Amino acid sequence: MIHFHTVPNWIKRFFKSFVWHISTKEKIIYLTFDDGPIPGVTEFVIDELAKYNAKASFFCVGDNISKNPDVFIKLVRAGHAIGNHTFNHVKGWQMKNEAYFENISRFEKEIENFNLKFNLASFQHDNLKLFRPPYGRIKPSQAKVLRQDYKIIMWDVLTCDYDKLLSPECCLANAIKYTKPGSVVLFHDSLKAERNMKFTLPKYLEHYANLGYQFESLA
Repeated sequence: MIHFHTVPNWIKRFFKSFVWHISTKEKIIYLTFDDGPIPGVTEFVIDELAKYNAKASFFCVGDNISKNPDVFIKLVRAGHAIGNHTFNHVKGWQMKNEAYFENISRFEKEIENFNLKFNLASFQHDNLKLFRPPYGRIKPSQAKVLRQDYKIIMWDVLTCDYDKLLSPECCLANAIKYTKPGSVVLFHDSLKAERNMKFTLPKYLEHYANLGYQFESLA
């Protein structure tokens, strides 16, 4: 993981082919959630987003989809965008390209099988599919190939909700401090992030809704 609450401009310039934020002056925020679906945690997020008619992008782990199909069905039917976060949450830096691509393809096969099994005809990718590398770690050679089929989505606001040494209050304060129109904000719907996320997300949504912001997906 790149451990910045907000990503320095030099990193964005170096990896300019990645999506770090959306250029806009409108009051729009792009919320993203990594590592689900997880029972209880992902469903909490779905319910909180629904209170504000908010749409978000969920970068799911294929193995978690396989283990928690009922939760994934709820996510899809709520109308949120789904992105590929690999099948086993693997680090691109530590893998040979062929093995990395295979893990990403395994996610897509899981989605295809899921749709056939549960007949979710409304779920489909529009244009380029969404991909986020776990931990933000991906080799340039891997990114070059993946950009043919995917939009590689990073972030410009990292809530660090997974950090057990970070208090929920600080998590919220940092998220609000760095958010601006067009921000791509990274939360996690994971057990590790559950404490901070469940405190931060409702207050974050309320704060920006009161300021007139809308929450949209990246698809």
